[in-house]
Parts: sequence; structure tokens; C-alpha cells
Amino acid sequence: MRLSGMLTAVDVHAGGEPGRVIVGGVLDVPGSTMFDKRVYLEQHADHLRRRMLREPRGYPGLCCNLILPPTRPEADAGFVIMEQTDYPPMSGSNTICVATVLLETGMLPMREPITELVLEAPAGLIAVRAAVANGKVQSVTFRNVPAFAVHLDVSLEVPRLGTLTVDIAYGGMFYVIADAAALGLRLVPSEGREIVRVGEMIKAAAREQFPVVHPDNVAVRGYSVAQLSGPAHSPDAAMRNAVVISTGAFDWDRPDTWTGVLDRSACGTGTCARMATLHARGQLALNQPFRHEGILGTVFIGCLVSETRVGPHPAVIPTLTGSAWITSISQYVLDAEDPFPEGFTVGDLWASS
Repeated sequence: MRLSGMLTAVDVHAGGEPGRVIVGGVLDVPGSTMFDKRVYLEQHADHLRRRMLREPRGYPGLCCNLILPPTRPEADAGFVIMEQTDYPPMSGSNTICVATVLLETGMLPMREPITELVLEAPAGLIAVRAAVANGKVQSVTFRNVPAFAVHLDVSLEVPRLGTLTVDIAYGGMFYVIADAAALGLRLVPSEGREIVRVGEMIKAAAREQFPVVHPDNVAVRGYSVAQLSGPAHSPDAAMRNAVVISTGAFDWDRPDTWTGVLDRSACGTGTCARMATLHARGQLALNQPFRHEGILGTVFIGCLVSETRVGPHPAVIPTLTGSAWITSISQYVLDAEDPFPEGFTVGDLWASS
């Protein structure tokens, strides 16, 4: 048996959202910034993403993170986020997973009761405060990049759904946010397939009618996520949301084809985007905790700590708190005779075969 390309990875989830973390097997990749490293991986080493996220090693709902040396002296570690169709500049649940893995595996020193560190994401530097007890990370709070509303209450024409009133906001990724009740949805797990169907249609329409580009980085553009928002189910939460992550290209000729998957958590960058829209409307003040439920009932706690600007947009600085749990530590290898070194997709589970 001839094996090569061994990767060591820690499987972990934050509020139900799986975020595999590669901790060994890749020393570094070219790039003067973490965003440059993200671009290099996307353009020259995408086989790594495909290998770890597609079958037989991955599955549609999985995210993956690659730990890399930081490029900034202020940072303790860097990471690049990999999802099924792209490399997001930032992800809340993945940040929580990465911080938990770095500390609980001993890659970075853990200090009780609070461990402070700085992570370098493609979107920028992320300050982290981890609450620690008895060798376990109890929770992770991070200071996100600025979040801002791009459009509030705009009309979006969605074939087969009609005219929807939506918000468009950035929280580390661009989100189109629609009201779940207007679509007849309560945001419960049994509605998962319908949520994905309408979420993909909403995203496709938003791409055509409201293109988005980040003012500070023109390479950050477009939507890979949609958020349906509704009232909380728990009395101690403020709102509930379900975020749809694309697993393939949407086809208007086959709108009922399954092309996405639900974020299992309350979605970190989605929570930050939602808080930005609420603040823009005067409905969420600074330093007011915002408990946001996901479709499983797990909660992330957001808080807006200051105001700023991003290009022409009034913006806010959010923090987000959540917890993650390690489920396994594995080594992934390539057999020289494996017919699927970069994995595969099949149309029974994936957007395309």
C-alpha cells in the first residue's frame, strides 16, 4: 500500500455546524497576507478543499479550515476557511471551531480563566477571548470585522415566489435576508428542504438584481449565503434564523433541484449581518446583547460594541460568543491507486453529479 499526502485534522462543531480543522500536513502556502493565501489555495491548490469536503472524506454540510502561520506580527495563528463552493473571507462558527482546536490541542497555550489570542482570517485580524475552565474552552468570544447594511427593505423579484422585501448586509460575508413568515416558514428542521429551495432562489435573484462588492476589497463580492429570519422559539432568544449555504450553481431551469445545505448553527457572520440591519433601523443599540437562535435551537450571542464606516456605509463592530466541541481527531491519506483523489459528488445528495 502506497500512501501519501497525510493530513491531520480535528473534527469539531459549533452549535451543530461542523468545522473540520486541518492542523498538520500543510506547512504553509504562498502569499504575503492571509487573503493572498486564500487566493493561492483557490487558484492553485483547490484540490485540498475538494479532497477534504467531497465524498468519501466529506459531505455537503461540512466546512473546513486550514491552520497556517500568520502573516501579521500581531497574530498568533492564521486560518483559511473552505466551504463547498468558495473560500469565505470570514466565518463565525469556523472561528469558534479554530480557536477551540488551537487551545484544546495545545497548539497555543491555554490560560484560565481567560485566554486571549489574535487570529488572522482572510478578512483581517480577529481578537479572541476564550473562557477556559479545567482544560476545556467553555466559550469563545471574538471581535469581528465591521458589519454594515447595504440595502434595507428593497423589493426583490423572485420567479415562482413573487416580490419579496429583503435586506442586504455584510457580516464577514454578504447576506440577502428575507422574512421567513412571508414565505410561510417557521424555521424548524422538518422544513429544511423547503428552506434550502427558497433560499437558493432568493440568492440567485439577488445576484442578478443587487450585485454586491466590498468597498475595501473588490475581490470580496457576491452571495453564497441567504438568511431567512423569524421570531424566536425560545423565550430567552431575540430572533431565529436559518442560513442556506450553496453546494453548487443554481439553475433557474431546474429551480427545485437541491443545491444547498442549511447552516446547523445560529451562524456567526449571519448574526453580525442581522445585527447591522437592526442597528441601522434603530432597533438594536450598542452594547445590547442579541441572542440569536439557529434551526437546532442553539444560540450565538452577539453584541455591537462601536460604530464606524466602511466606504460609503455606516457600519458597526460586532462581537460574537459561542461554544464548540471536538468530536474526533483523524489522519487523512491518499492511496496511490485511489480513483478519487479529489473526491466526488453524486446527484442524490449534491447539487450536481
